[in-house]
Amino acid sequence: MNEGRKDFMSYEKITIYPVTRIEGHAKITIHLKDDKIDRVLFHVDQFRGFEKFIEGRYFEEAPIITAKICGICPLSHILGAVKAGDMIMNVEIPYTAKLLRRLAHLGQIIQSHCLHFFYLASPDLLLGWDSSPAIRNVAGLIEKYPDFAMKGIKLRKFGQTIIEYVGGARINPKNFICGGVAQPLEHQKRENLLNQIDEMISFCLEGIEFIKNYIEKNKAFVEKYANFETNFISLTNDGIWEVYDGKIRVIDRDGKVLEEFNDVEYYKHVGEYIEKWSYLKFPFLLKYGYPDGVYRVGPLARLNTSTKMPTEKASIEFNYFKKINDYKPVHPSFYYHYARMIEVLHSLELVYEILMDKDILSNEVFVKGKVEKEEGIGVIEAPRGTLIHHYWVDENGTILKCNMIVASGNNNWAMSKAVESIAKDFVDPLNIQEKDLNLIEGGIRCYDPCLSCSTHAIGQMPIIIQVFDEENRLIKQFLRE
Repeated sequence: MNEGRKDFMSYEKITIYPVTRIEGHAKITIHLKDDKIDRVLFHVDQFRGFEKFIEGRYFEEAPIITAKICGICPLSHILGAVKAGDMIMNVEIPYTAKLLRRLAHLGQIIQSHCLHFFYLASPDLLLGWDSSPAIRNVAGLIEKYPDFAMKGIKLRKFGQTIIEYVGGARINPKNFICGGVAQPLEHQKRENLLNQIDEMISFCLEGIEFIKNYIEKNKAFVEKYANFETNFISLTNDGIWEVYDGKIRVIDRDGKVLEEFNDVEYYKHVGEYIEKWSYLKFPFLLKYGYPDGVYRVGPLARLNTSTKMPTEKASIEFNYFKKINDYKPVHPSFYYHYARMIEVLHSLELVYEILMDKDILSNEVFVKGKVEKEEGIGVIEAPRGTLIHHYWVDENGTILKCNMIVASGNNNWAMSKAVESIAKDFVDPLNIQEKDLNLIEGGIRCYDPCLSCSTHAIGQMPIIIQVFDEENRLIKQFLRE
C-alpha cells in the first residue's frame, strides 16, 4: 500500500471509510508523519436533523417521531420521549405502567446487547481478527459455530418478543404513551415469557463463559487494547444498577464519586463541545472542562459506577467483574463485551421478577394529563448508555426546541481515543494489513455505537482506505467490497 511513498512525502493520511459492523456512517483517518502514526481521528459524517424538524410538533407526537431515529433501538427514544411527556403533564404514571415500561426496556437491552455480542463482536473473537471479511460476519459464524450463533439469535428474539408483547410491535411499538401505556399485558403472553426464562439464562451463561475464557486466554491483548482512563457516568439507584429511573452518578478514573445529581438537572452539569472534524458533539462535565471532563457511558460505565447488582446469578458475575481491577474502575475498552453480557443476565433475572409481580396484569396503566410545564426531560439508560430527551413547549404543547444527548454521542471522545490507542499500540504504519484495519474498527465496535441515533440519520457501508500525500493528492487506494 505504501509502495514508492518515501520518494516524495513526509506526511500521509490513511482513511478507513466507512467503519463496518456498526450502525450508521463513520470513517477513521490515520495521519502519518515521518513514518510514524501522528494522530488518529474518528469522524462521524452524518448530519444531525431530528432536533430541528421536531420543532412545531405536538409533544405527544415526539415518541413516535423520535422512534424513527433508529431501527435498532427505537424503544430507547420512545421511553425517553414519554418520560419527558410525563414531566410536561406533571403526572405520576401508575405502578403497573412503570413495570411495563421497565419490562420492555429490559427486553430492549437483551435484544440490543445480544445483537452486538453474537452478530457483530463475536466473529472477530471466534473466526479471528485476520480472517477474511467475506466470512467474518454472522453468516460465517452460523456456518462454523451454528450452535453458538443460534443461541444468540434466540436470545435476541426473546428480547424482541418482550417488546412486541408489551409494546404491540418489535419495531417502533406504539403502546408507550405520555401518561403510561395504552394496553395492559395479556395473561398468556406473560406465561409465554416465563416459560422461556430458564433456557434464555442458560444461553446467556454460555456466552458469559465464552467471553471470560477469551479474556483469560488473551489477557495481555485485552488489557492493552484501547486501555485509557476516563470518568464514567450512568444512572444508579443509590449505587444499585439502574436503567429506567435514578440519579446520574459521576465517578473519576479511580472510582471516587465526583457528583450525583437529579437526571432532570443534567444541563447544569453536562456541556457539549464541538470539534471541526466531526458532526457529532463531544459531551463533557462542565465542572472539569473539556477535555478533562470527558466521560464514558454504557455497559462498562454502568458496572463501574454501580456498587450492586441484586439478582442472584448476575451478582456473582458482577462481583467477579469488580475484582478485575481490585474494585476500582475497569478501563480497557474490550471489557465492554463482558459487561454487556453481565447486563443481559441481570436483565433476564429482572424480567422474571417483574413478570412475577402481582400487579403486572393490572388494567391500571394510564393516567390523563394536560400541559402544565413548559419543559420536559426524559433520561434513561439506553443499551449504549445514558440517553437524554429535553423538550421546551408552549402553552398548547407545541415543541419550541429540542435537545438530545444520545448514548453514542456521550462516548464520542472515547471512541476517537480508542482508535488512536489501538493504531499506536498494534499497527505498523509502513505495512498496514487487513487485520490492522479490523483491529482499529474493533475499538469502535467495543462501544457498539448507534451513529444514526447520535446524529439522527440513516446509512449503509462498504469500506475504502485512501492514502494522501502532504498536498492531499490521492496516491493509493484500498477497497473492501
